[in-house]
Amino acid sequence: MITVKRVYEAPAADDGQRFLVDRLWPRGVKKDELRLDGWLKEVAPSDALRKWFGHDPARWEEFQQRYFAELEANPDAWQPLLTAARQGDVTLLYSARDEAHNNAVALKAFLERYLADTETAHGE
Repeated sequence: MITVKRVYEAPAADDGQRFLVDRLWPRGVKKDELRLDGWLKEVAPSDALRKWFGHDPARWEEFQQRYFAELEANPDAWQPLLTAARQGDVTLLYSARDEAHNNAVALKAFLERYLADTETAHGE
């Protein structure tokens, strides 16, 4: 199972592997305080896309399309997340204030689509 959580929320026993999926380190968080299994900067949206989106809900649908295109072009960035999700629970950590319109939510949808397609292809 893949979940998303703000970096400012306390770790939970059921988080599984925890990955920061932002390009920038979250404000006010010390590196030694955030329990992480990895910081995957390259899986985050490009700076240009992040700035264009600006967490504007009106741009959410187009943001997802553009972000998915970036992800498709860079499978090495997200493959570790897919591998981890096949082995157990994964939590995608992000720092945005908007809990519904952020790259971790979009990335979760992208990864879940890949997992579903893989299961269908293998008859699972």
